[in-house]
Amino acid sequence: MSVFLPIENYVPHRGVMLLLERLLHADAEGAEAQVTVPRDGLFVQDAGMPAWVGVEYMAQTVAAWAGWQALQAQGAVKLGFLLGTRKYQAACGHFAPGAVLRVRVRSELVGDNGLGMFACEIVQGGQQGDRGQECVLAQARISVYEPEDGSAYIHALEKQGVSEQDE
Repeated sequence: MSVFLPIENYVPHRGVMLLLERLLHADAEGAEAQVTVPRDGLFVQDAGMPAWVGVEYMAQTVAAWAGWQALQAQGAVKLGFLLGTRKYQAACGHFAPGAVLRVRVRSELVGDNGLGMFACEIVQGGQQGDRGQECVLAQARISVYEPEDGSAYIHALEKQGVSEQDE
């Protein structure tokens, strides 16, 4: 069993935007993270956490996997971007407050150009690694982009946006 650092070591998210609780598993193929659905806070509604937030849970788990990979290679954690999702299916409209969820991501494609595609699922029940007693709450394929220098990429986009507004 591997011991992982606190999740903040693997993802650039901070404060209320950090939705993951901890990294449970990571290897060359993918990762699994844990989320305890909050009872209040960002995005939470009366019925619980809207299921569409599951896309962000998945994206942050991909970010944790990429961060873990970077640290394994003695590199730095980079900023990445969620480009989109395909076939997001949720078995419920909301995730129940207090529910402990596991988010799994598996790399299907990671290109040298920073583009990646991941198969993802959110499950509840069972134990880590035990798929027998778990219930799949959501699944999707997500596309991501990790530029070489995320800050420079954002700066270039901001500069381009200012130029287009001036025209």
